[in-house]
Amino acid sequence: MTSNKKPKLNVDARRAARLGAVQATYQMDLGGTPSEEVIDEFIDHRLGQELEGDLYNEADIEHFTNLIRGVVTDQVRIDRTIEDGLADGWTMTRIDSTLRAILRCGIYELINMVDIPAPVIVNEYIDLSKAFFEGPEPKFVNGLMDRIAKAVR
Repeated sequence: MTSNKKPKLNVDARRAARLGAVQATYQMDLGGTPSEEVIDEFIDHRLGQELEGDLYNEADIEHFTNLIRGVVTDQVRIDRTIEDGLADGWTMTRIDSTLRAILRCGIYELINMVDIPAPVIVNEYIDLSKAFFEGPEPKFVNGLMDRIAKAVR
């Protein structure tokens, strides 16, 4: 007898993949490290590993890899989409590099991973921004991603 049930999605593994993708995107942005090198480093030494006393959760490696490769491949379109959603006078260069990494990963998902509901994606990246920022940045992520979600979905 075959089951019509989809395999249970591991939400924590998907969340860990997003966090890793944001960190890897940040690393590529600041250091210019090639994407495949960063993917290998994170899979071999960070995701699901202990690093400097911190234990990284097991990650959905496929989702992590798709995010990194997708952000790199589609970066011009992603950045244009982000800039189109910014207030007049704002550019990508004015955005903090960590925030830029969060937005790039989140916007990539909104544009390309249509099987994931937009509110889920937006909420995940708001939560990620709260992990990095205590100020107004999570509200900024919320507003911008919500506007872009309505435009691209």
